[in-house]
Amino acid sequence: MLLTCDGREAWDSAMGSAKRVGFDKMTPLFLCDSPLSYKRENYSLLFILRQAMQPEEKYLFTYKGCYFQREIVSVEYLDSLEDFEIRDSDVFLVTYPKSGTIWTQNILSLIYHEGHRDGTEKVDLLDRAPWLEYNIRNVDYVSRPSPRLFASHLPYYLVPKGLRNRRAKVVYVARNPKDVLVSYYHFSKIAVRLEDVEDFGIFMERFLAGKVIPSLWLDHVEGWYSHKDDFNILFLTYEEMKKDLRSCVLKLCNFLGKRLTEKEVDAVVDQATFNKMKADPRANYEFMPPDLMDHSKGHFLRKGTVGDWKNTMTVAQSERFDSVFKERMEKLPIEFCWDIHDEL
Repeated sequence: MLLTCDGREAWDSAMGSAKRVGFDKMTPLFLCDSPLSYKRENYSLLFILRQAMQPEEKYLFTYKGCYFQREIVSVEYLDSLEDFEIRDSDVFLVTYPKSGTIWTQNILSLIYHEGHRDGTEKVDLLDRAPWLEYNIRNVDYVSRPSPRLFASHLPYYLVPKGLRNRRAKVVYVARNPKDVLVSYYHFSKIAVRLEDVEDFGIFMERFLAGKVIPSLWLDHVEGWYSHKDDFNILFLTYEEMKKDLRSCVLKLCNFLGKRLTEKEVDAVVDQATFNKMKADPRANYEFMPPDLMDHSKGHFLRKGTVGDWKNTMTVAQSERFDSVFKERMEKLPIEFCWDIHDEL
């Protein structure tokens, strides 16, 4: 596969003539077993690859193989999560970023809280189902009443060890990684404490290399699936939720042991639609403070569609993505339906 993109001036400025000569000689050797090929006129792709390996350290730090946001979480706090006390009634929503997390947070809140369903309570999602690893409101999680709902992007090996007793519940939602990539790229524009990578090609290479929070998409999804027997876990996909939300809500209720009437299920499904969520100040994340989200650059809830990657990625970028992900994707023990075009 041979890819090209713009970037000659940046390449020439960064490399210089002497380094370019050496690069031209060595690069074909490094790529001999890869799906990429290299010619002198395609230097811009390799420049993108070189830049992609260098996320800004002022935004991220690494902890046990994962990236985390600086200034929002500390190593000491992450260390403490290993022994975080788990209750049997706890529910953890786990996702890779931009995989329907807020959507599912909202659904869980609607299932558990009548005051959310009937509009009598004005509690936002960050209070209903706060982030385990990013306690940005400094809430005392230990004193929260049961059942506690948490959201997390942690890999399986960093969640509290008490989750492995198979009594507390984990809901894992996965999404087409191409849609995840595009949504993540747009999200980085409004997230103040994430690096705003202007070039989509560079952002894609970081994504493919796992140089984003929390790590490589494949590692995250594969890790949770391969260790499913260690947890009391329900797997869902964004796409099946799009295709038949009511069935997924019923599946969640059954897994969680929640008995809702038909009318209550209808209320959950209705209020979990994209337009209802976007208009709901409790669910649209417009309540996030300006030091975390620049709402002038966009909305947390952007489109909520399936297949939006086709509006951003070029054919060459899609092929590049497939060359990296295809083999391991085929080995994942789950069927993904990537070509649903339903509107949320």
